[in-house]
Order: sequence, then structure tokens, then C-alpha cells
Amino acid sequence: MHHTHDVPVVKVAVLTLSDSRSEAEDKSGQTIQSLLEEHHQVVRYKLIADDADKLHETVTEWAQAVDIDAIITNGGTGLSKRDITVQTVYPLLDKEMKGFGELFRVKSYEQIGAKALLSNALAGVRENTAIFCLPGSKNAVTFAMEAFILPILSHLAGELRK
Repeated sequence: MHHTHDVPVVKVAVLTLSDSRSEAEDKSGQTIQSLLEEHHQVVRYKLIADDADKLHETVTEWAQAVDIDAIITNGGTGLSKRDITVQTVYPLLDKEMKGFGELFRVKSYEQIGAKALLSNALAGVRENTAIFCLPGSKNAVTFAMEAFILPILSHLAGELRK
């Protein structure tokens, strides 16, 4: 069901965090983009190293951009020392989408078992921009996009424009 304030084409920025992948090897970032392009528009794409300062700078800049409704990051959500996405983005949020990470882990547990506990996911809002932080595996981003993000993206963007 579409509500009158839903945004039919959401403008999305995709950010991959990886110390080991190049843009050509970024299957997760490519997957996010291809899933979005069916109904929405990818207006930015960037691959950066797992660097808190670069991540902070990019998310802050993109959240202020008038042509970006949502930011989707992938990578850097695990438990290693280099995984800094959730810890860096969380303080930038004006509001957290409570339950996103928990629901992601519960549904992931149904597919991959206890390994679901080794990864984090985060969603929230900064300014009028939705932000989703996903794990870096292709399976995880495909699952999160299809199960959670794509079904609500148009409505969420409309809510944030009110």
C-alpha cells in the first residue's frame, strides 16, 4: 500500500568500508546498487578504508546533501579492531531505528545460526536522511535489502520529508 507522502524514487548513497576490496571487487556494494536501481536512484557511491575519520566525514557530508534521502553502508560492522562502522555512525544519529539490529540478527540466526551474533547492524536518522549500516557480506546485504530496507524505503523517505 502506498501512502500519499511516500517518495516514489528515493535518492540513495552507497558507502562500502573495506581495507581489502577495490571498487571492482566490491560485490556487496554492487549488490546494494543493483537492488536499488530497480525502483530508486543511486546518487553516490564510494569505497573507503575502515577509517573512523573518513567514515565520520562522509556520513556527515552526505546527511547534509539535499540530493540524498538515504545512506546505506556495508562493511565494518563485525567485532574486529578494524570494524568501526557502528561505533562511528551511532553518535551521529539524531534518532535510532530501535530494533533494526536486533531483528536483523534474529532473522540472520534463522539462516546462519550462532554466527549471526558476530555482526552488528544499525539504522537511524541524521537530519532528514535515513542511515542503514549493514555487514559486508553479499548474503547479508541482499537479505537486509530485501527483507527490511526496500519494503520501507519509500515510506521512510516520505516520513522524513514531513
